[in-house]
Amino acid sequence: MALDTQTDLPAKDLYEVGEMPPLGHVPRQMYAWAIRRERHGEPNTAMQQEVVDVPVLDSNEVLVLVMAAGVNYNGVWASLGTPISPFDGHGAPYHIAGSDASGIVWAVGDKVRRWKVGDEVVIHCNQDDGDDEECNGGDPMFSTTQRIWGYETPDGSFAQFTNVQSQQLMPRPKHLTWEESACYTLTLATAYRMLFGHEPHDLKPGQNVLVWGASGGLGSYAIQLINTAGANAIGVISDESKRDFVMGLGAKGVINRNDFSCWGQMPTVNTPEYAAWFKEARKFGKAIWDITGKGVNVDMVFEHPGEATFPVSTFVCKKGGMVVICAGTTGYNLTFDVRYMWMHQKRLQGSHFAHLKQAAAANRLMVERRLDPCMSECFAWTDLPEAHMKMRRNQHLPGNMAVLVQAPRTGLRTHEDVIEAGGAGA
Repeated sequence: MALDTQTDLPAKDLYEVGEMPPLGHVPRQMYAWAIRRERHGEPNTAMQQEVVDVPVLDSNEVLVLVMAAGVNYNGVWASLGTPISPFDGHGAPYHIAGSDASGIVWAVGDKVRRWKVGDEVVIHCNQDDGDDEECNGGDPMFSTTQRIWGYETPDGSFAQFTNVQSQQLMPRPKHLTWEESACYTLTLATAYRMLFGHEPHDLKPGQNVLVWGASGGLGSYAIQLINTAGANAIGVISDESKRDFVMGLGAKGVINRNDFSCWGQMPTVNTPEYAAWFKEARKFGKAIWDITGKGVNVDMVFEHPGEATFPVSTFVCKKGGMVVICAGTTGYNLTFDVRYMWMHQKRLQGSHFAHLKQAAAANRLMVERRLDPCMSECFAWTDLPEAHMKMRRNQHLPGNMAVLVQAPRTGLRTHEDVIEAGGAGA
């Protein structure tokens, strides 16, 4: 079906989820999964479906009809209101989470030149005001105006429409389905910056990287990126059933952390408890050597669990190496033996998402089919809160999750596919 036949579609003020408006017609209202401050709590109660107004565009913004959205842990944080409430930042009356999406450009601001109505896109989640020195010759992630769309802004992807800055758009890999396109950008770009964005410790061929949570969203892309760069990934898992998945991504070796007992905050130095911890940490280091070679410590540690793993990360990293961390999913109170940090001159590096050039470089690898999106599960629109509950309980499958929004079913790859599959509504 040609898109120009959509003139027969009805122009309405509100469409049911999965019902397609005529191309470029912007309704007055939309359905969204909204969080309100008084509902902070578990995702299955904090997130409720509401009818809200479609956002009004600024001159440099783009309205995207969301085909599918990615499920990430910041949706859990936004629901809980921890470590901070998103309302303390943006002050809007409701919060629409979601920081990953695939969709179709539906309207553009009057200053937008790179994109037009009908373009099929994926969205990266970094926003900034674009008018300071970091955004113009520096690193936009250091801008004082930097914020994460769908977490620090109230207008994320868990709605029929979302408005974003035009610089957030990137071409969608046409060989992927809408849901596969929606699940990867946040975690892939985050992993890319962690590995390649912190010179002189940017990843180089032949180096060794320890990857925590190797079967998860971040870890699955880290393994693939490390392998693509000609380096060696050592994946850490907590479930033996995930070993084959991680090895299949290209890891050089896999370690099951349940074989060791050195997790959590580090005991006080020079106590019997510390001696026991140290013995287990050395045992874990020996397991790394079994993969890398005797005496060969890792050049980089890809950190995101935080509290449970950080003491060991800082211990097993080589002299002059780097521990790079982007999250604290097991807790924020990090402990470590600082003697091994200063005497071995290791680098502790925080990392936060990615700027457009890094996100675009990572996206190009996906467009070129050099990476797999590793989508494990795709949920229906009505199951969106439950998808976050699975992530909250750590019950999700290896890889990345997506949820359908306007795409009426899985397996569709184009706007025309959606129309032919019944997206035109009743």
